[in-house]
Amino acid sequence: MRSYDDDLEDDNAPPSKTQKKREKEALQELGKKIIDLPDGHFVRIPLSETMLDAMALYKRLKSHEARRRQLQFIGKHMHAENLEAIRVAIDQFDADSKQFRQHFHKLETLRDQLVENGDSALEALMNEYPDLNRQEIRQLIRQAAREQQQSKPPAARRKLFKYLREHIEIGN
Repeated sequence: MRSYDDDLEDDNAPPSKTQKKREKEALQELGKKIIDLPDGHFVRIPLSETMLDAMALYKRLKSHEARRRQLQFIGKHMHAENLEAIRVAIDQFDADSKQFRQHFHKLETLRDQLVENGDSALEALMNEYPDLNRQEIRQLIRQAAREQQQSKPPAARRKLFKYLREHIEIGN
């Protein structure tokens, strides 16, 4: 029969080999996720010089085996980094990216509605965003509709989208 002392010993026991392996693999995955970020995001992650150098070396390596070993090195030394700050920064990039995609889709839908519904959609847009240039938008809508009818390339649709993207802020 187990005693109270046996239960205490289990709680203070060192992590199992399997648990250590899971932690090591999780840190390697985190390192790989950081490496895969675009350079603009990569430089904003709070990493030590050692880790930045190790990740830069990983990107330069061509051999699969060399990359695998370098990733193990990164995972091993990731313990010394501020993991919470790194995870917060990565989560922020993911949230920003999701918000950007949602805004992009909203603008695409808005552009399509403007081209298909014309003045009625324009009125709704102007009620929501009164600072937009009504005349310029109306002109782009007409050009886009004309291009669509004539099966021409969608140059005016692109211009309309660009105008909307420049004048409607993310989050609005």
